[in-house]
Amino acid sequence: MVVMIVERVSPSLRGELSRWLIEVKAGVFVGKVSALVRDKLWEKVTEKRKDGAAVQVWSTNNEQGFVMRMEGDRSRQLADFEGLQLVKRTVSS
Repeated sequence: MVVMIVERVSPSLRGELSRWLIEVKAGVFVGKVSALVRDKLWEKVTEKRKDGAAVQVWSTNNEQGFVMRMEGDRSRQLADFEGLQLVKRTVSS
């Protein structure tokens, strides 16, 4: 399963994602696609997001059961903690 969350992206990009995934709520897409399609969708989102942000989460066979990647949101970063992916919030001064 793949979950993609996009914020502040164009309606045309959301439309492209809806060809492969179901938009269950505004900007939240869910589906089951191959690893190749998942990676191609991520490439498309990172190329066309402009000032927007995106998160992609997919299930895999690891300790957590999923993997994440993020792009565009500077207030949150992924951090590896002994093999676990955690989300680290950055504090602005």
